[in-house]
Amino acid sequence: MPDMSRNDLSIHRINIAEETYKAAEVLYNERFYKDSISRSYYCIFSATRAILALDGIDYSKHSGVISYFQKHYVKEKIFDSNYSDILGKAFLIRNLSDYDDMFIASKEDAGKQIEKSRFFLDGVKNHLETR
Repeated sequence: MPDMSRNDLSIHRINIAEETYKAAEVLYNERFYKDSISRSYYCIFSATRAILALDGIDYSKHSGVISYFQKHYVKEKIFDSNYSDILGKAFLIRNLSDYDDMFIASKEDAGKQIEKSRFFLDGVKNHLETR
């Protein structure tokens, strides 16, 4: 990838988040609930990384991204603790969905994750527009 400014990288990551959100919806509508849950998580994760891009921060592990967001954005009350809950729970259910052979994702589970990912993405976009 060519050198990008922090702002360009943030925009790129928001675009990825929007794309993965749309993929989650398509997978949900086709009744691929486990895959929809995974895409919903990656929507949230990419949106989170869009914020970190503006700080010039990134991590190779998902836990690093989550921890940074919680410490610098939730603890500092830039984002409500609800965002931390959504991110943390999405990470957990995505792990089950992707790695637990016996996990059965329901339509309800996938639908909730899509709703939460839209809420999270909209909140991040609002934050980035006002930052």
